[in-house]
Amino acid sequence: MQHLQLLDYIIFFVYFIIVAAYGYWIYNRKKAATESTKDFFLAEGSLTWWAIGASLIASNISAEQFIGMSGNGFTMGLAISTYEWMAAATLIVVAVFFMPIYLKNKIWTMPQFLTQRYNKRVSLIMAIFWLGLYIMVNLTSILYLGALAVSGISGLNFWFCMWALAIFAIIITIGGMKVIGFTDVIQVFFLIIGGLATSYLALNLVAGDAAITMNGMLDGFAQMKSNHDDHFHMIFKEGNPFYSQLPGLTVLFGGMWIVNLNYWGCNQYITQRALGADLPTARKGLLFAAALKLLMPALVVIPGIAAYALYSKGLFVNELTENGEIVADKAYPVLLSLLPVGLKGLSFAALTAAVVASLAGKANSISTIFTLDIFKEYFGKNKSEEQLVKIGRIVIVISMLLAIVVSPYMGIDKKGGFQFIQEMTGLVSPGVFAAFVMGFFWKRTNSAGALFAIVGGFLLALGMHNNWLPGTDWSQIPFLDRMGWVFLICVVVMFILGLVLPDEKKGLEIDVSMFKVDTTFAVGAGIVLLIIVMLYTNFW
Repeated sequence: MQHLQLLDYIIFFVYFIIVAAYGYWIYNRKKAATESTKDFFLAEGSLTWWAIGASLIASNISAEQFIGMSGNGFTMGLAISTYEWMAAATLIVVAVFFMPIYLKNKIWTMPQFLTQRYNKRVSLIMAIFWLGLYIMVNLTSILYLGALAVSGISGLNFWFCMWALAIFAIIITIGGMKVIGFTDVIQVFFLIIGGLATSYLALNLVAGDAAITMNGMLDGFAQMKSNHDDHFHMIFKEGNPFYSQLPGLTVLFGGMWIVNLNYWGCNQYITQRALGADLPTARKGLLFAAALKLLMPALVVIPGIAAYALYSKGLFVNELTENGEIVADKAYPVLLSLLPVGLKGLSFAALTAAVVASLAGKANSISTIFTLDIFKEYFGKNKSEEQLVKIGRIVIVISMLLAIVVSPYMGIDKKGGFQFIQEMTGLVSPGVFAAFVMGFFWKRTNSAGALFAIVGGFLLALGMHNNWLPGTDWSQIPFLDRMGWVFLICVVVMFILGLVLPDEKKGLEIDVSMFKVDTTFAVGAGIVLLIIVMLYTNFW
């Protein structure tokens, strides 16, 4: 595999200087005389709709997408894109129904919502759950996979890459959410340009033309669709070897909605970007993110399918195998190694941008939850705003150091990064989403029900995951279907407890008029949903 050349490193360092300088300029330009927690953690009133949308995508797309989803594209094909295209539909739902509730009730963190809707005990338990999940699963996997990818492409030492990524992310994160939000715009620019460049070259390689042209790209795509039609099916039938990961219509009408609604609507890491804005700005930002989501498979899935097409022609067999077995997660790094000098540096910058943006966003969310929902509430009620911001910065550094120490022992590389994250977050998602959605829309939902959903839902999911529960072989039931069952059980128990136990009278301030949208948003959302329908219809 060819590593980076001098020109590639020059392009990469130009990217680094642009991001660092712009972040420093934003920090000084928007710095208040006295730092407040709302300004540091939420960038209150500072982020524009395009910054919110770009930051959502930059925080979401990382090494697990570039490496993991590209690997899934190699093995199962376009179907893995359902995570991206259903996310676009989900973002519209969150913009219309979730965001008005958060902003109307002045919700700044997800544990704060649980305190306001239920009680402090529910909030504390969930805050601890989130911190554990964010540090031990998300932060570690992003850092580990990012370092693995950067090391493989550049030829630099793995541990050097891990420390360098962590330090770069810390520099951005300690500037607060406003620096993260605006620098993410640059990160997304590099991410999209570099990702499209890789796909463009990969499709030309499939076409087999000596010249790299637009016609070659279109011809390559046509060849892939003709010769590898099985890689262009969005809905798998039972019996398909990948049915256990994407079980048929569940991706449209079942567990996939729980995955996405929990991730995009009940996740501090994501919602934090919009919580500091007014409702119209937040909605436009979410709609912009939904539009960008439609583009993501072209960046992270198509290269994987192209690598499979090249492998089927007998190319790159040695590069894509290890000990006689295919390693699908090598697909994207192999394609990057084929890029010409200069373009390789641009794509390397795109991958680094994705990793750093995700690390920064996750570290900021960890800091927000710990500082505002645990430290301030239980240990620092008398601390000033400046002292709390200082605590937040310390937490950022500690969480990153902890991720560096722990990540090699998490078994991420054995499962594959994308699958590892989905399985681990899937243990928590159904119960958490049940607690949120029932808390939103049914006034009799009480704290006992929420506790069952969060703790009981986790134990149920863990029991199914490890096949500890009686009645059936849960390991044979697809992962997304198990999530659906856990969610339904949680909702039923919450409904029963809501009827049996006394009404706690802790509803939220909700008015039907909150859910009205303006014409611009309605038209934009309609276009996004129409494109999703067309994509699924074309690749059914």
